[in-house]
Amino acid sequence: MSRFLRFLKHRWYDVADVQRVLKPDALQRLERRIAASEQRHGGEVRICVEAALPSSYLWRNASARERAIAMFGKLRVWDTEHNNGVLIYLLLADHAIELVADRGLNRHVQAQHWQDVVDHLRAALRAGQYEDGLTTALEEVSAALVQHFPREAGAVNADELDNTIVIR
Repeated sequence: MSRFLRFLKHRWYDVADVQRVLKPDALQRLERRIAASEQRHGGEVRICVEAALPSSYLWRNASARERAIAMFGKLRVWDTEHNNGVLIYLLLADHAIELVADRGLNRHVQAQHWQDVVDHLRAALRAGQYEDGLTTALEEVSAALVQHFPREAGAVNADELDNTIVIR
């Protein structure tokens, strides 16, 4: 029964639910913050907000984590020169937050740090503060990237990945 209810819930959510919590001006501000963040370090950050899982994921009862890892690949976050990309993933229908960091960064950052980022973001989202929560999460991810992959003096930002927030 719970799988059936989950399926119905995911069919109920759509892109309009994402647009309700993240207005176009908020998305633009977040995208500018991503670009500014990437001027300070050699990593790449992507944000993906999905209203619901595709049916194929629901049929096999896949988790938000599985989808986040799949999006990590689809968005090519893994495809950075130093393997230091990070995906911040929200799945509205399940109220799920996932943070996927590539192996180059995970060598330096403990899992508890990532859990703290997720916990801070969860608290903000529960309060309805989507933009503020994502901004704080971005700042916390950026701090780890600055610490372990700082921008070298005079280095040009390669900006390997698009800064656009993915909305689905």
